[in-house]
Amino acid sequence: MLELCSIASGSSGNCICVGTDESHVLIDAGISGKKIENGLKEFDMQASDMEGILVTHEHIDHIAGLGVMARRYHLPIYATAATIGAIKCVKSVGKIDDELFHPITPGVEFTIGDMVLEPLHISHDAADPVAYKVKNGNRKMAVVTDLGTYDDELVASLQGLDGLLLEANHDINMLQTGAYPYQLKRRIMGDSGHLSNESSGQLLCKLLHDKFGSVILGHLSKENNYEELAYEAVRLEVTMGDNPYKADDFPMYVARRDGASQRIAVE
Repeated sequence: MLELCSIASGSSGNCICVGTDESHVLIDAGISGKKIENGLKEFDMQASDMEGILVTHEHIDHIAGLGVMARRYHLPIYATAATIGAIKCVKSVGKIDDELFHPITPGVEFTIGDMVLEPLHISHDAADPVAYKVKNGNRKMAVVTDLGTYDDELVASLQGLDGLLLEANHDINMLQTGAYPYQLKRRIMGDSGHLSNESSGQLLCKLLHDKFGSVILGHLSKENNYEELAYEAVRLEVTMGDNPYKADDFPMYVARRDGASQRIAVE
């Protein structure tokens, strides 16, 4: 069994739990320690059950609770070397023992319990950001957020998934006409920013296959998106896209920004 549980996923904080019958890890800890603990309890898990925290990148909505969780439960932290260096410069995270940091390399698999994890390089304005692919036997899932664009290498790495949490950050029109400063709008829409609903749907089209399981849309912007819009926009891209599938062919969910929501699993 391989499962993925969304504890929080949005522009104000991110924390995902992935695991098997034997092992679980957190991907990011961008909400308070208390919220992480409470979110895990909703899925009948304890923070003390976690075998580590995998960090995608050092932006505060991904590491706000990292120091608290690492110190409280002595959890190993896995991140690229550049990300570890950047985390150490974020004062609000506090002091973390060096022995807890485990450098990883994009494209190089590592093992925690009975899971094989592969960090995948992504395009985002951080030190050395990654997405994560998780494997257990012939089961595969991935958490892919915070990328402004995608390339053939990333698409190839994400083939054959049984489940996916995928960024659908913003509606382009809401962002363009909204109150954000011009430079911030440019950043979000740029190649080192975030995927729009449409781009999310176009990437999903490249990943669908006959045995594809479920997709959770995540990392929605509080100001420039809402759940129903992301859901319908991505579904439309899939149904109208150049692929043999329709949106009704597989389950699609939208992760809550501010609390625990979906659990997807494959036996």
